Amino acid sequence: MLKALITDIDGTITGPDRRIHTGAIETIRSLVDDGVEVVLASGNASCLMDALCKMIGTKGTFIAENGGVYRIGFTGTPRIIGGQKAVRIALDAIQAHFSRKGVELNLYSPTYRFADLAFARTVAVEEVREVIRDHPVQVIDTGFAIHLQTPGISKGTTLVMLAEALGLKPEDFLAIGDSVNDTRMIQVAGIGIAVANAHPDTKAAADYVTKEPYGNGFVEGVKKYSSYFRAR
Repeated sequence: MLKALITDIDGTITGPDRRIHTGAIETIRSLVDDGVEVVLASGNASCLMDALCKMIGTKGTFIAENGGVYRIGFTGTPRIIGGQKAVRIALDAIQAHFSRKGVELNLYSPTYRFADLAFARTVAVEEVREVIRDHPVQVIDTGFAIHLQTPGISKGTTLVMLAEALGLKPEDFLAIGDSVNDTRMIQVAGIGIAVANAHPDTKAAADYVTKEPYGNGFVEGVKKYSSYFRAR
């Protein structure tokens, strides 16, 4: 039986225009009202995750920065996994490289990020990887941004820690996502779903691939396994 749901946001409960699917919101609220723990997991910063939890209607538990930060409930203390020291050095090298080419990186909320750093996909991710190939930093391309992070951290590794903090096991979760940064999360969960628009690697890791893309796919996936949920 499932006791909890963990879901990515961009590309999973949103459309290609990044507007949150209203049907996905209704589905999440229905689960919450039935006593199911719902966790939002994203590459976004904690401050945005806090706001999304409030507006969507969860109890405030989230994973942010691709596993770099997690929090239990609205009153919980954020836990930071990894660090930014090596990440900042790598970012300096990347900025210097592209500055010489007359390109300025568009950083995403650097002041509000605690574990990773992210910037717009206006440069080639393979070139970024080549520039910092000797740095102890992983490069994550979510399809929406390029992230620099401590190696070994992912939504999946943090899900294991978060589940323990909730008194649950990873296999108690239904996980839904679309991007390569969702792959490990889908693998460690009890049941993993990839929406139809997902990356091929994410689909390969999933137990079920939805027929519908984006938010419609999220709703489809939850409905398929709705009978598996048992409220805590």
